[in-house]
Amino acid sequence: MRSPAPRRPSSALFFLPLSIATLSAVLAAQVISHDARMLVPLGLLAALAIVPSLVRRWRMRRLLMSGDVERVIGTWSGSIDRVAHRETMAPLLQATAYAAYGWVEAARRALERAVRGPAWDAALEQRLFVETLLDTFEGERDAAVRKAEALESLPLPPAGVLARKRVASLRRGLAAMARAFAHASRDDDARVLHRAASASPLVHWVMRYAEAIVALDRGRGGQVPAILSGAPAWPADSAFHAYHAELIARVGA
Repeated sequence: MRSPAPRRPSSALFFLPLSIATLSAVLAAQVISHDARMLVPLGLLAALAIVPSLVRRWRMRRLLMSGDVERVIGTWSGSIDRVAHRETMAPLLQATAYAAYGWVEAARRALERAVRGPAWDAALEQRLFVETLLDTFEGERDAAVRKAEALESLPLPPAGVLARKRVASLRRGLAAMARAFAHASRDDDARVLHRAASASPLVHWVMRYAEAIVALDRGRGGQVPAILSGAPAWPADSAFHAYHAELIARVGA
């Protein structure tokens, strides 16, 4: 069962934020043209409006790249408690976080807690994402490649252009990741993985480890230390703990 298509907002509501921003810019330009001394205070007001949002995004990105999955889930807990079909989606979101950081057993336990039903069926994309990661880490590499290809073939969500590009980039990255762990990478997979790692902090490290595998398979082992630079000290519960040690050892050898 596919999730129902969301209702599209009216054109007036869609363009309202853009109209307000344009009007504010025009008014600010008029004020500055009459009195150039207003440039500084108006600039400060704009900074005060923008900076808090940028700081929050920076903090969240830093948290997601820290590898501290329990803290990530704790940060999400308020939103998870309010999500629709909580009995299904809350465990699925937790499984997503655990899988993204290589916590295979914890992710499997979270999936088992998810109630099967209409919401489970509708969350096909989320499930394919999680299952691709888990199959990869559990050594089911062919199954992971098939699921990543199935995810990549799904229609893109009805969202804005930038959001659709991010989703497409993440799907391509996941497919390249599955191929990398199966040692069947394509010529442009290193670039695809690098872009996906930069675009999504949640999957940054799994894309980095896949990129390191591609580098080794292509005879560019000298790039691995730079690719894995800044990686967290992964706990033994994470598959990345073993991957990191193995990749560094192979470079040394």
